[in-house]
Amino acid sequence: MSAFDLPWLVADIGGTNARFGLVTSLGAPPSHVAVLAGADYATLPEAVAAYLAEHAGGVRPGAACLALAGPVDGDDYRLTNSVWAGSVRELGIPYARLLNDFEALAVSLPHLEGGDLVSLGGPAPAHGVKAVLGPGTGLGVGGLVPVEDGWTPIPGEGGHVTVPVVEPREFEVVRALREQGLAHVVAEHVLSGPGLVRLHRALALVNGVGAPDLSASDIVARVDDSLCAETVEVFCGMLGGFAGNVALTLGARGGVYLAGGVLPRIVERVRTSGFRTRFESNPDMAAYLAGIGTVLIVAPQPGMTGAAAWLSRRARRELVG
Repeated sequence: MSAFDLPWLVADIGGTNARFGLVTSLGAPPSHVAVLAGADYATLPEAVAAYLAEHAGGVRPGAACLALAGPVDGDDYRLTNSVWAGSVRELGIPYARLLNDFEALAVSLPHLEGGDLVSLGGPAPAHGVKAVLGPGTGLGVGGLVPVEDGWTPIPGEGGHVTVPVVEPREFEVVRALREQGLAHVVAEHVLSGPGLVRLHRALALVNGVGAPDLSASDIVARVDDSLCAETVEVFCGMLGGFAGNVALTLGARGGVYLAGGVLPRIVERVRTSGFRTRFESNPDMAAYLAGIGTVLIVAPQPGMTGAAAWLSRRARRELVG
């Protein structure tokens, strides 16, 4: 078996779940998709072996591209919110490459259209530098830059910047989080699934009320609970401010795309929240930000779409070269 022999293995691996699929022909979307719980496997190679044996008919991929939620250093990886770490060489696949998960999401952006996207305000995304960010188990950030022969993705760890706060209530939340043991509050501490839980607890402290321990799913589901509703509203406002900062940092006039496991559950609440107002609220650059579209990715497996597109581009280069 040689590099780029089909089928190819593609994956989108987060701190909670590992999503796998196969590309069986050049340009085809991933098939044989399966989602495995990361906690069920001690290592990434064990999860890959289980997927290939139980969901892919025992095939041997000629190539693989794996998008992981954490820093990638050549062949080596370490998931930020999981114990998985190691080298992609351990998979024993002839051609295997790693991408940061939001780097893969960035690669997917030109391949998303129609029902894959929901507007969160502003004009439709245009050609130009694009940003992608999103709250899930953590908070990911990436970018996509147009170049002469297509696009170049930009990986990053923007979720770990110091939390952006503007409103008085947000300063109170940060103060409460520090009192609860977070000496340095970063964006991911509040703008993520676990961040919703921290935000709920902090707002209870700020409001001087008792509150049960709730999961992120419980918080977004309790629409008639005033504290849960406030938690979601504060979350959306801070996310809007963070997204605006990312747009300014990258010069993302081609659009800001939001992804992750949290937002697709609360699409209409994000649309009616202060998200877009806060996105545009920079006093010096409001007009600039007003010209940037914000959209939510609702496609089921965009990370794997990006991994497949990345492999397809490399394979075509090999064939031409």
